[in-house]
Amino acid sequence: MSSCRAGAAALCALILATSGARAEQVGNVDVDWLGNDIVIEAFEDPKIQGVTCHVAYFDRGVIDRLQNGNWFEDPSNSSIACRQTGPIVVGDIDRSDEGESVFSERRSIVWKSLNVKRILDANSQTLIYIAHAREVQKGSAKMSISTVPLFQK
Repeated sequence: MSSCRAGAAALCALILATSGARAEQVGNVDVDWLGNDIVIEAFEDPKIQGVTCHVAYFDRGVIDRLQNGNWFEDPSNSSIACRQTGPIVVGDIDRSDEGESVFSERRSIVWKSLNVKRILDANSQTLIYIAHAREVQKGSAKMSISTVPLFQK
């Protein structure tokens, strides 16, 4: 999603400016002859030092877009895994049951996005990360969840 054509530079700048934490692509798995891929991106939680999340999502190829006639949208499917990758230091985070967004990436040209929210389960001292699609209408029940325990020493 980071590459842009010259004619779409302004739109791309807007999309990238609103995407939250920056992700780095670490994998790209070809799944068929139509150019469809599963993309794997890694990002660090911006307020929790020592936690890295990996998100996998489906990226439609040009042939699939031509066949289905929907050029500007990818499926809502995603998967997430978050792990401790260093000493955990919890910053100033939202502790409400709604949590806070730590990552967002557009999945269509305008309305659909892949979001990752962090929620703190204070009773079990566990960070919960949930990946879900966000749409203007037709909210999606497709989601994935990962947890990171906060062990006290």
